[in-house]
Amino acid sequence: MSDAKTNDINTNKSLFGTDNNPSNIVPSKLSLDSKIKFRCHPKVSCFTACCGNINIILTPFDILRIRKELNLPADEFLLRFTTPVFLEKTDMPGVKLHLDENGRCPFVTEKGCTIYQHRPTTCRYYPVGMSFFHGAGEEGATAEEFYFLVQEEHCKGHNEDQVMTIRDWRKDQGIDESDAMNREWMELVMRRKSFGQQATLSESAQKIFFMASTDLDKFRNFVMSDSFKDTYELDQTDMAELEKDDVALMKFSFKYLASSLFGTQDLKIKEDKIKERSAKMNMTRDEAEQRAEKVYEELVKDKEALLAEKKAN
Repeated sequence: MSDAKTNDINTNKSLFGTDNNPSNIVPSKLSLDSKIKFRCHPKVSCFTACCGNINIILTPFDILRIRKELNLPADEFLLRFTTPVFLEKTDMPGVKLHLDENGRCPFVTEKGCTIYQHRPTTCRYYPVGMSFFHGAGEEGATAEEFYFLVQEEHCKGHNEDQVMTIRDWRKDQGIDESDAMNREWMELVMRRKSFGQQATLSESAQKIFFMASTDLDKFRNFVMSDSFKDTYELDQTDMAELEKDDVALMKFSFKYLASSLFGTQDLKIKEDKIKERSAKMNMTRDEAEQRAEKVYEELVKDKEALLAEKKAN
């Protein structure tokens, strides 16, 4: 396996877009069968240079496998190694790697990456970028996927002799597993981005998205709560798996977010809860109508009183 390292010098490039530094992007739309010429290894003069001044957004699977390697609970990992951010062109909160006092990735040394087998997805892709489109509100639509090459001036890996297709690069770098684990979450982000500024997430929705995306420990407590079980129709076997299996819980979190944020049918609300919500909505509507009627009656009385006063004068 080659020793390719991280993405992004002085940019915000990630799997989600390349808008902040297009000058480093080779203007060619690539496919899985397109070939690239690149190799990174300790003898390349720029080795680990790309591990500083970076902006690495962490996906839920990135967080899970890195903290498992470090044997840390989610909250401690987030506190020690991440900084909260909003995902590019969305109001969805996430986290990026927190750099050390020298502006370097906290996991890199002169000898290379200390978590290389568990490195973030963006690091695995470099120098390849991937993007895909999902139309606003198009639930179930197939996203168009394509690739591009990031060619930064400092990087000497492009001068190496190794030539690979992007398909082989993905396999060599372990990207297929990362993408399979991240895909549903990335679809959520891209779907939200496609709406632009037409709508905004409520503060409570942002908190739920952040918790489900970054802290599986807290999300597990949320899912195992009586209120959650009382609201959704959940199979007992599935619940037992969610209580023990972090990967299963992570995948479940994507379905929950799709359901709660975009109204998909991934999770089914119990019938009695639907009726209860409907009753509350009807009650609220009736109360609003009663208040409106009362205000109207008061306005009519005020108008009549005003007319009576004018006649008296």
